[in-house]
Amino acid sequence: MLLGYNTNGLAHHDPQQALELLAEIGYRSVALTIDHQWLSPFQPDWPKQLEQLAQLLRQLGLACTLETGARFLLDPRRKHWPPLVIEPALAAPRRELIRHAMEIAAPLGAKVISIWSGVASEGLDDQMVLDNLTANLDMLLRDAERYDVILGFEPEPGMAIDTMSRWERLQQWLSHPRLRLTLDIGHLFCQGEVPLADYIERWAAQTVNIHLEDMRAGVHEHLMFGEGEMSFPPIVAALKSSGYTGPVHVELSRHSHDAANVARRAFDFLQPLLQP
Repeated sequence: MLLGYNTNGLAHHDPQQALELLAEIGYRSVALTIDHQWLSPFQPDWPKQLEQLAQLLRQLGLACTLETGARFLLDPRRKHWPPLVIEPALAAPRRELIRHAMEIAAPLGAKVISIWSGVASEGLDDQMVLDNLTANLDMLLRDAERYDVILGFEPEPGMAIDTMSRWERLQQWLSHPRLRLTLDIGHLFCQGEVPLADYIERWAAQTVNIHLEDMRAGVHEHLMFGEGEMSFPPIVAALKSSGYTGPVHVELSRHSHDAANVARRAFDFLQPLLQP
């Protein structure tokens, strides 16, 4: 497994300095969240930044997964808008962002692009949500084949696809070899999807990306390790026994104000557990 860090927890850092900081701490992977300062398709100099960051990732020996969960990149007034669960014509900006991620993936050495469903608009019933989501995903999966990438779908509390049971239902409507799973283990815990080891084992074959943080039961709040109620040695043991060898990305998106210290503390906590 490669221990990594999500750049949504480095919101106040220059991107190049952020990558250098992570490598200096000892991280071997980065979950790069496309955002205003991070390869935004709306910035005219993004091709130049792409070249710089791709070169730096190679120099630092950092693997890369791309994340598309920036809060206000597409709409300055509505968080995570538009989602993939509305009709395809209205969801076009979300699909274009994900296609942008596909376009920049190869230079960065990224094979996985992490996505989620988004929140359903009021008035949409479950069937309409599934129909819209599968229609949007079908278009994206055709592009994923063209760009040779995998979409790592993340069930997210509060969104239309929030639990593993809803993820399973989605797969009954749309099964595709390039539609895999980004598994946030804290999300499992806070929603009562336990024992965690059972879920990790069951979905290991589909998992291409892991998000990790501490949480409390019933509360979707990403916490520093040791500040929640999760026990991590059994989690890491389950990951090892499942045969998972991909990235494990720390996701502390609300800790950017103390990112350098938080990133180091997270590394010091997890790295000994992840040792073979």
